[in-house]
Amino acid sequence: MDIRPVRRVVTGHDAQGRAVVMMDGLAASVLNRPSRPDVALTNLWATGDRPTTRTDHDPVDGPVVLPPPPGGTVFRIVQFDPEDPEALARADGTAAFADLGAAGNVVASQRHPYMHRTETVDYAVVLQGSITMLLDDEDVELTVGDVIIQNGTNHAWANRGTAPCLIAFVLIDATGDPGRG
Repeated sequence: MDIRPVRRVVTGHDAQGRAVVMMDGLAASVLNRPSRPDVALTNLWATGDRPTTRTDHDPVDGPVVLPPPPGGTVFRIVQFDPEDPEALARADGTAAFADLGAAGNVVASQRHPYMHRTETVDYAVVLQGSITMLLDDEDVELTVGDVIIQNGTNHAWANRGTAPCLIAFVLIDATGDPGRG
């Protein structure tokens, strides 16, 4: 997999309170793993509380995990390369999600080995390519510019095309949401 590097520019304030660039470079918090070789996650930022506080340190300098911090958010770009049907037939979704600290999020499904559910509300925008979002009983074709609000439902992502797909995600912790069980 040829992972597309993501430039990350983070602003902050200097000692006089003026707006300045605090960080500018390629995002280093990247996860590409053998258990899911056709997907790479690049974490860009995370918050750990609400209301959030600003920080001048890198909050994603550590292991890449699926969920945001409790009460917080995570902003990431995920690259989905085209799926290899033979590799998909041998895929172990539980192992792939265990690499993300989320083995318990896998949902047993005949539809796709990476079907999962998170206790989050996710905002997503397709930046490049196309992808199929699989739900329990339906498929939704998405392309550049499409926006997804993933509301804690069972889902999987399938790139059935011939080119990589990039999606920007903001995951928001919803474990305190009274509508969740």
